[in-house]
Amino acid sequence: MTSVPGMDHPEEQTEAEITLSGRGVSVSSRVEVVQNEFISVRPSVGEFVEQVVVKVGDVVEIFWKTEDSQRAMPAEITDVETGAVVRWRMRTTGPADTSQRRKAVRGRIAVPVEAEHGAIDLKGTSIDLSEAGIRVEFEGLGAPPEAGAKLLLVVHLDDGDIRTPAEVVRTQARGARWVMSIRFVDIPEKDQDRVRRRVFQALREERANKADDAPPGLRG
Repeated sequence: MTSVPGMDHPEEQTEAEITLSGRGVSVSSRVEVVQNEFISVRPSVGEFVEQVVVKVGDVVEIFWKTEDSQRAMPAEITDVETGAVVRWRMRTTGPADTSQRRKAVRGRIAVPVEAEHGAIDLKGTSIDLSEAGIRVEFEGLGAPPEAGAKLLLVVHLDDGDIRTPAEVVRTQARGARWVMSIRFVDIPEKDQDRVRRRVFQALREERANKADDAPPGLRG
């Protein structure tokens, strides 16, 4: 691809988020190969076990971060490799541009979470978090909430609790535990700012840990 890595397409061996147009599903991925108009990624699809996430012909959008902005590019799935290693291959269908919508950045954060679902009180731990929503592993109790179910959520952050109405996007039962993707509803701006600060702190810590683990010759 005759273009500027990071600006005209995501760089190889960096993180990108693949969003399925019109389906409300976003999957984090590792960019493996960029060649001409084709991009190959290894998606993190652990939360979609036994689900068909994408198929050939699906329209997607690729999001990635630069130092001072977010970029987006439309694409189409051309090949899906399953098995021990999952890979998606895409053909870009338009140029990259600065993302015009405010894209919530997710970070891997484990904090206590409580949810009220009718008369049931659920307790769990977050898997990842963004200003738009959260993924939580709860201790199962009763029947799992279905997509669209309303919750009252309490997220216990270091600088205080965040209480917000929320809505279930999807639930996956894993034995006696449930992994739930949840969307925040009308979360106040000040709480969005607190979540954003915590996410960027987690991303900085993750980058620092990766740098510490790298061989001496590869450290920046």
